[in-house]
Formats: sequence, C-alpha cells, structure tokens
Amino acid sequence: MKKILLLSLFVISAMLVIFNEKQNQPEQAVSEGLYAPDFEVSGTSAVDKGSSLSELKGKVIFLHFWASWCDSCKGEMPSIEALYRKMSDNDDFRMITVIYKDDTGNAVKFMSANGYSFPVYSDPKGKASKNYRVTGVPESFIIDKKGIIKRRVIGTDEWSSPANSRFIDNLLNE
Repeated sequence: MKKILLLSLFVISAMLVIFNEKQNQPEQAVSEGLYAPDFEVSGTSAVDKGSSLSELKGKVIFLHFWASWCDSCKGEMPSIEALYRKMSDNDDFRMITVIYKDDTGNAVKFMSANGYSFPVYSDPKGKASKNYRVTGVPESFIIDKKGIIKRRVIGTDEWSSPANSRFIDNLLNE
C-alpha cells in the first residue's frame, strides 16, 4: 500500500512540475528570423477598432510597444509619426503601436496634445506584450509579409532614418 501511495505521489508531483513549466513558458520563441506570435489588440478610437497579426498576413508590420510615462518613448515619437506619414498610403504596410502598462486615456491625451496621428491600440490583458516577451518600453518589431520577425529593437531608434526606410522598402518589395 505504501508503494502505491508513494508511486501515486511521485506521478502527481511529476505532472505538477510538467504543468507548471508549460504554464511559465511563452507560446513560442520571439527572435529575428522566426515567425511572429499572433496578437490581438483593441483600438483606442472609433477609427482603429482592433487588429491581429492573422488579419494582416501579406503586410509589412511595424509593431511598437510604448507608454505615455516613458521619456524614451516620447523622444522617438516624432520619428514614428514621420514613418507613419510616409507609409500611411501604402496598402502593404501597417503600423500597430501598443500601449504597455499605461492608462489608455493618458496615452490618447498624449497623442492628441502632440498632434500624433498614427494608430494606437491597447493590450488590456497584456497578452500581446507577453507573447512578444516585452520587458520594457520602447520595444519594436518589424514583421515581413510572411509573418517573420525581421528586426527587433529594444530601446529607441530613428524610425524615419534613410537606413530604416530602405529596410522597410526592401521588405515591401519582396
């Protein structure tokens, strides 16, 4: 009887360890050259209802996580706006900027006060940021038409620079 009890405890313990490890692992790795995890985000305006990666297959995607309380994020916003204005007429390009651990109202007020027009989405349950292993902001991903992460930038960048424009243009022309 003791052997059966010990064996049962061992099996249950092993199952709990395996279950716990599976719960703590992200659904997939997030790295340049790998397929981007799907995401679902909610729009913050009547114009931007919501979006998901699966809806955007065949498009080059600029996915950017930011917050209105983040000084580094604020510093790169003009270059993101310039990129958006340059690319907004291109049907093969989509910009998805996602509020990270921030109040949606504060982010919308910040956008309005600064005259920014790029689309802003919320991630109320933090699932998109978890799937992309975002640990802080700003953090950006450029995803090609096939859904592969081509660039991951942790921190700021000059998104309207000639080098970034060429990089995105090359992806659009693939």
